[in-house]
Amino acid sequence: MSSSNRTGASPPTFILTGIPGLQTSSYWMALPLCCLYLLMLLGNCTLLWMIKTDHSLHTPMYYFLSMLAVADLGLSLSTLPTMLAIFWFESTSLCFEACIVQMYFIHSFSTIESGVLVAMAFDRFVAICYPLQYASVLMSSLIMKAGGVIFMRGICVVLPVAILIKKMPFCGSHVLSHSFCLHQDMLRLVCGDVRVSSLYGLIAVMLTKGLDSLTILLSYVMIIRAILNIVSQEARAKAFSTCISHLCAVLIFYIPLIGLSIIHRFGKHLPHLTHMVLADAYLLVPPVLNPLVYSWKTKQIRRRILILLCRRGTQQQV
Repeated sequence: MSSSNRTGASPPTFILTGIPGLQTSSYWMALPLCCLYLLMLLGNCTLLWMIKTDHSLHTPMYYFLSMLAVADLGLSLSTLPTMLAIFWFESTSLCFEACIVQMYFIHSFSTIESGVLVAMAFDRFVAICYPLQYASVLMSSLIMKAGGVIFMRGICVVLPVAILIKKMPFCGSHVLSHSFCLHQDMLRLVCGDVRVSSLYGLIAVMLTKGLDSLTILLSYVMIIRAILNIVSQEARAKAFSTCISHLCAVLIFYIPLIGLSIIHRFGKHLPHLTHMVLADAYLLVPPVLNPLVYSWKTKQIRRRILILLCRRGTQQQV
């Protein structure tokens, strides 16, 4: 009897779900996934390497971009083991403790990425609205403190979520809806009272990503007002072009996140494939696209890449 109660309170394994309608082992799905992860690793590691080695990129904007790359790497690597295990090795089971650890890192790095996007919005706000004070406001000491606060917030805010769900009893089905562990998905399998955990999760999301999105929106309202006050049309276009990469990163991150949140709460009648596609897009698309967007839209990074390619081509000819 005691063994049964312990199993119900702390299930030994969760069963992860692949893509509905496909066999668990699907190499034609595993290969594109591997390519996405390799592209993510190559893109973000290249960004970090270029920012570290090129002294012309040692500016606040690129320091924040390196933080974004670290958050993207953490977010993707948190899902990598279970995603590839399902499609390569038909391994769908995950022990309870490992599931909680994965859930913690996914939500922590997601919160960190949201905070970094706010810091980048502040960087653009100061650069456009107060260009003469830019160097004196965004000093290295402030950037380091902001980075520390952003990472500590992501670590501390999600910690109670993991602690609360670890103490909850699980019974009945242990089948999760995704190829990785998410908080709302795990709460669905709890057979006890989830009001405290659910309420804390909602408050945490509102105070982090909800507040972050409002801060970014307010920043861009003020940025647009400042741009519209610029007399020269060419100067307006140049000022706005410095924000395009960040705007793309914000949209890439928040559109899947908002869609996933709405579906989790109000879209239970929708096909399971819809939930899976949005969850995968939320966790996989930003880390893959952010380096591509910044490499394409940022002149300094694009020039640096071209120089590296030209050097490589010259060395091969020699």
